[in-house]
Amino acid sequence: MKGRRGVIGRVRAWRHDWHGRSKLQRIDIYSRVTLCSVTWFLALSWGFLPLLKTLDRGPVAMTLAGAFLAVNITQSVVSNLNVTAAYAHYRGAEPFPPRRLRLPAALLTVTTVLLVALAATDAVHGGALALLVLDLPLAFAIPYVLLVPVRAFLLRSAAFGLVVVGLLAAVGVPGGELFASAVSLLVVTLLVLVSARPSIWSLTVMWQAEEARHMQARLAVAEERLRFGRDMHDVLGRNLSVIALKSELAVELAQRGNPAAVDQMIEVQRIARASQQEVRDVVRGYREADLPTELMGARGVLQAAGIAVTVEGADGPAGIGAPAAVQAALGWVVRETATNVLRHGDPSHCWIRLSRTRDAIVLEVENDGAGTSDPPGPDHGTGSGLAGLAERLGAIGGSVRSGPSGEDHFRVTATVPLDARAPDAPSGLTAPADPTEER
Repeated sequence: MKGRRGVIGRVRAWRHDWHGRSKLQRIDIYSRVTLCSVTWFLALSWGFLPLLKTLDRGPVAMTLAGAFLAVNITQSVVSNLNVTAAYAHYRGAEPFPPRRLRLPAALLTVTTVLLVALAATDAVHGGALALLVLDLPLAFAIPYVLLVPVRAFLLRSAAFGLVVVGLLAAVGVPGGELFASAVSLLVVTLLVLVSARPSIWSLTVMWQAEEARHMQARLAVAEERLRFGRDMHDVLGRNLSVIALKSELAVELAQRGNPAAVDQMIEVQRIARASQQEVRDVVRGYREADLPTELMGARGVLQAAGIAVTVEGADGPAGIGAPAAVQAALGWVVRETATNVLRHGDPSHCWIRLSRTRDAIVLEVENDGAGTSDPPGPDHGTGSGLAGLAERLGAIGGSVRSGPSGEDHFRVTATVPLDARAPDAPSGLTAPADPTEER
């Protein structure tokens, strides 16, 4: 019973881990498992079933068949171990060590010799021989096709085929069976080329597109930081230069005993206070951006990450027609929920809906791709996340609800009363602290 529970627990853990992965990660795993499975499926069909005919051909034939099967299984294991490294080589992540080809090449040579020996002893012939020839280069070819250019793969496969057909002809295999063997080698070469390489190429393109989306999202964040930096420079640059010049002038006047130094320092004090207020205005404007600004920013960041965005009701009384304080509160909801959409699940579409009741504004943010992964929750200890947002809106009479909404969807619903006052910025989501603010 205990062992059964352990197995069930491992299955559940595997299932949870699988659903916690993105769609692209699932496709990646599926593609690799498929390549590995093809080797085993064909090894146990093309490479095993024909050997059953050797059971009544004497001990020599049975020994050769058993050796062929054992080496073929070993070759399949080595092939599976090399698939991941060959894929990394194809993507350019890391080079494939040439020494890892020595063992597969040696195993391929042994299976070729055993196949020729089986044909020489008449243990296999006709269709059975053609099937064994089909399976012969498969385990070696699947990783190898990812390591060399197509032209080199075709030329080397043709050279290998000539060697195999030549050896079979040398041991007396009839012309019809030689032709069938040549066709089998051609078929398996093309099968590997048109299945393994295009699937890995498509997977590589999808990973590159995913990396480009992440780069666009990071660039959007960097652009916003640069904008804030430019605003701060524009506000402080001129005033700090004036303060520096007037301070130097006040020092010189004071050294000469000129009472005008006091007037200069009074002017420095005035400019410093004006600069302090301007910095506060910039930071306050950054923290209290209105709802349309937050909606535009959320749309830009999500679309940069490859997520389609649909906004409804923003142009009506629930959006630009809402009081400024309500817009400020809903703006923080938009910013937090957009962050959660990027962090959790694997969404392809996000819907933002605004509606107005008799005494409140209702904002709904819904996304697909939620799967069975853990829902977004609070960031403990920081006051951010949905829990921190609920506390912040609760202080002004609002509320936040979140949870699944249908299959594979997650929805956050925020309600803010029309008479709400603008909330302070959540501690986990604020802009850089105001260094000029008096303590």
